[in-house]
Amino acid sequence: MNAPPLAHPVRFANLGREAACRPGETLFQCARRAGIRIVGACGGRGVCGTCLVRVVSGDYELLGEAHADGWLRACKLVPLGPCTVELAPRSTAAIARAEVGGRAAAFVFDTAVRVHDLTLTPPQLSDPQADADRLLARLGTSTIDVALLRELPVLLRKHGWRVRAVTRGDEVIALSSPGARVLGLAVDLGTTNAAGFLVDLQTGERLGTLGIENPQASYGADVVSRVNHAIRSSSGGPELQAAAAVGIAELARDLCEAAQASTGDIAEIAVCGNTAMHHLLAGLPVAQLGRAPFVPTVTFSVEFKSRELGLPGTPGAVTYLLPNIGGFVGGDHVAVLLATEARWTGRTALVIDIGTNTEVSLISSHGISTVSCPSGPALEGGHISCGMRAAEGAIERVHARAGRLEIKTIGDAPPVGVCGSGVVDAIAAFRALELIDRGGRIAGGAREIALAPGVAFTQHDVRAVQLAKAAIRAGIDLLLETNKIQPDAIELVLIAGAFGEYLGIEAALAIGLLPRLPLERIEQVGNAAGIGVAMALASLGSRARAVELAARCHYLELGTLPQFQKTFIRRIGFD
Repeated sequence: MNAPPLAHPVRFANLGREAACRPGETLFQCARRAGIRIVGACGGRGVCGTCLVRVVSGDYELLGEAHADGWLRACKLVPLGPCTVELAPRSTAAIARAEVGGRAAAFVFDTAVRVHDLTLTPPQLSDPQADADRLLARLGTSTIDVALLRELPVLLRKHGWRVRAVTRGDEVIALSSPGARVLGLAVDLGTTNAAGFLVDLQTGERLGTLGIENPQASYGADVVSRVNHAIRSSSGGPELQAAAAVGIAELARDLCEAAQASTGDIAEIAVCGNTAMHHLLAGLPVAQLGRAPFVPTVTFSVEFKSRELGLPGTPGAVTYLLPNIGGFVGGDHVAVLLATEARWTGRTALVIDIGTNTEVSLISSHGISTVSCPSGPALEGGHISCGMRAAEGAIERVHARAGRLEIKTIGDAPPVGVCGSGVVDAIAAFRALELIDRGGRIAGGAREIALAPGVAFTQHDVRAVQLAKAAIRAGIDLLLETNKIQPDAIELVLIAGAFGEYLGIEAALAIGLLPRLPLERIEQVGNAAGIGVAMALASLGSRARAVELAARCHYLELGTLPQFQKTFIRRIGFD
């Protein structure tokens, strides 16, 4: 019997890392399996051209054409033996922005967990009561988490019968030494980035915040790519679930280390995300999300034992997922509404969370109407040939001055690509200098517009921005039309999200991404979803309010509205 062919080593020179590539496996697949990030907006399907690498040494088979200057697509490169490769600068640039902040909102601190410091009487021959019965009788509760039950005898005796018990409802979920910390983790699980907030559940103090890239990004930059991956392969769903869990565990580990705590101190995790992110983390079916009528498995809030999801915490720690609104509007938008409620109450307002999946709510005397706009990742640098995350060397600002383009990069480093805020700025500057016409065509029949050496916007890139912009603006227009509200009646526009925090508002108005309103009516509120999920972590009242807000939202599925295509096409041009 012949032995199976052996995997061969692939060395990633500019990372100092090595991975074992299986026979027939592309370099992109090998890197993804090894947890090595290569920019690949399409998830390795060979349609975006962003996963560029250069082969330093070794034999390989190329399944497609080479890129300029010897760069190759990792998803089309199959190593045939030991290889050394170099990743493009856009994949290796150190992340400089993972916006996790937002505008604080008032709420009553009232967590779902309770802390009890106890001194128990040790059992004796005259009092041989079972350990669990002894603890429950003292607490006045009726049940104990089964994982904790397995550790209970050792813990009680280790701590000399003086313990700190943590309960949630009628269940004991943790047992430790007196004075041990009881922590909570709030997570905004975005399509592109994940933000974490570590909170002391006894005092309400925020101990730290951190943002990272969502590890699911290696399966595609947009929701549709990930849903399709989960549908096409029996292992797809579990892979995406595990990737989300790894990201949350990474947030927990780094935040706890910074706070000189242990992930074993986390008694509860609260998570918000769009409906697809919610379902993928929870291990719920997503096939029905990928086809009309785009029905979620569940919209009400759900809870899991954290261990069931592969998440860290105390033995009986619980993960709470905020309620969803509809097929593509999830708990992240509910969290945004929760965090900003004091601002929009009593006003005609638009609440917009711009991202790979853009959610928009119109608040008026008619109630709350909500849509999801399939904007895709273009406005965050995805599906843009020179696009990248907000890292060192990313062009973040582009201006038209004295008849020429002026750029600014993050960290004032040499330019290696363009991040989201730079994408919108660039289109506005191109229009101002008449480098593209209103229809988006590059002037003079040119194929691209150079922003810096090696960084250029192609005609395909301009079209990607047009599609994203048209989807968002069509969603806004149809919300207004459905509710019979004129654009100038909007008193307030709240723009949420990490991308929204850095969006150039004047540029957004110039290209028609937003209705033309006075600048003073438009407010950027940062990561409001993160603030909202942190409120839900720390307050039962906020959870109840989130449920009420989700129920109030009237969800409109854009694709079912007969005027959507006409409105979308009308908004393709740059106004």
